Amino acid sequence: MSKRFTAGAVATATALALTVTGVVGPANAEPTVTREFTVVAESGVSADAAVAAIRAAGGTVVSRTDEVGLYQVTSDRADFASRAAANAALLGAAEKKAIGRKPKLDRVEQENLLAQAKAKAKPKGAPAKRGAKLDPLDDKLWGLGMIRADKARKVEPGDRRVTVGILDTGVDASNPDLAANFSWSLSRNFAPDIPEVDGECEVASCLDPVGTDDGGHGTHVAGTIGAAADGFGLSGVAPNVTLVELKGGQDSGYFFLDPVVNALVHAGKVGLDVVNMSFYVDPWLYNCTANPADSPESQAEQRATIEAMSRALNYAHRKGVTLVGSLGNNHEDLGAPRTDFSSPDYGADPYERPIDNASCWDLPVEGPHVIGVSAVGPSGKKSDYSNYGTEQISVAAPGGWFRDGYGTDTYRLDSNMILSTYPKHVLQEEGSVDENGNIVAGFEESVFKECKANGDCGYYTYLQGTSMASPHVSGVAALIVSKYGKKVKGGLGMDPAKVERQLYRTAAEHACPEPRLQSYANEDRPAEFDAYCAGSSTFNGFYGHGIIDAYAAVTTRM
Repeated sequence: MSKRFTAGAVATATALALTVTGVVGPANAEPTVTREFTVVAESGVSADAAVAAIRAAGGTVVSRTDEVGLYQVTSDRADFASRAAANAALLGAAEKKAIGRKPKLDRVEQENLLAQAKAKAKPKGAPAKRGAKLDPLDDKLWGLGMIRADKARKVEPGDRRVTVGILDTGVDASNPDLAANFSWSLSRNFAPDIPEVDGECEVASCLDPVGTDDGGHGTHVAGTIGAAADGFGLSGVAPNVTLVELKGGQDSGYFFLDPVVNALVHAGKVGLDVVNMSFYVDPWLYNCTANPADSPESQAEQRATIEAMSRALNYAHRKGVTLVGSLGNNHEDLGAPRTDFSSPDYGADPYERPIDNASCWDLPVEGPHVIGVSAVGPSGKKSDYSNYGTEQISVAAPGGWFRDGYGTDTYRLDSNMILSTYPKHVLQEEGSVDENGNIVAGFEESVFKECKANGDCGYYTYLQGTSMASPHVSGVAALIVSKYGKKVKGGLGMDPAKVERQLYRTAAEHACPEPRLQSYANEDRPAEFDAYCAGSSTFNGFYGHGIIDAYAAVTTRM
């Protein structure tokens, strides 16, 4: 069973949730404030009609994404949003409200560093079983061996004509492992820095240059997908494919609707083959059509978010993009979600929201055509933090699990996580690399530095999460397109439905554990982490169709 929605399934709405700074006009007796809004047109309304309706409501269009009916608007009318909502041509409008600086933190992904801060000394022990050594650091990449990517590249290492979009916080193209595969011409930044969220802008325009990443998350994802296999550093699942930066996330880790939608539309327009999405669209962990706990305004903005994301995902899919998304790190069954206490996660204080599965969606992973990925540790067990459930899971992949290996000498080791590329300056900000570029004492097991003869250096660190599992799947999807894709103008192409089928039919089936109700008490987790695995050996809530298998994917005839 799959919980899906379509663009036409959402009732009228009046708002979209996005956050940037408003622009204040000149002071006078009655100050005029120019506000910024995001507007969504009703389905079937032409661009000309939508623009006319916006003007009639008192707004001025400053940018537009006609492909999905999304418009950026300014207005000095205090009642613009209500006037727009009253117009039959418009689905709704939301003001972009200024907020205080509040970085979005994911304590799951850097659990090892949190544990290290609490301990006087890091536990020592033998590392988890590793894959075959390819590049110098590849012996630390147990994930490559688990999905047989080391064997797959002997058959199909990836084709340069295959393009993979990293819809994330950016990509540090200065890392030598990424530089060789990075596309400067296709990459774009859709998420200008927001000082209230991201801190002071590094450039006057607040639009960071392509090839940079002030968050680090996107660079880590990119390395797992396609770091070059060149005898330096480490290698990715598909080491010969082309990497494309789609910066839709803020430096602080927020992913707002407008940049995400525009990134997906760009991916479709330029013909990318795969897009990886390791995030959820802020500020709502779940977007609900009419949650009684929400105000009418909040209900409206969530309905509009569902609509806009549906349109963007459908557009990219129609244009030949295979869409891959992480299931999330909230250790819950997406088919039976718990009460949400974390939303909204910016702009206002969060509050208690009971979640109705039939009318609430975790986006983008529960959107149309998205391959949902859960995370496993080196043992193959579902990582304690990973979301799961038969409704939206597709496959499982290595995402890392710091606490894997309970009862052995591998328990609570950094090496249980996923090692990948990371920006030097972010490591410096985090305190693990000093101002001279050297690894700080105490971080030798979690941060690595590799340098070439010419002085170019790459940095690498461990993270864990479904965000780390999803790029393994995106890499295998890119290998499938490389192996079986057909020549199209300027590259290779393949029907996303065929890519998806090949992923599923070649995944290594993995039955539910016994007992099916898994407790993580040994790993010092409360009962809230208990997870029940429903389904059969061919498809279940922990593993979906199975753990992806890169070698089988490129050697099994379609």
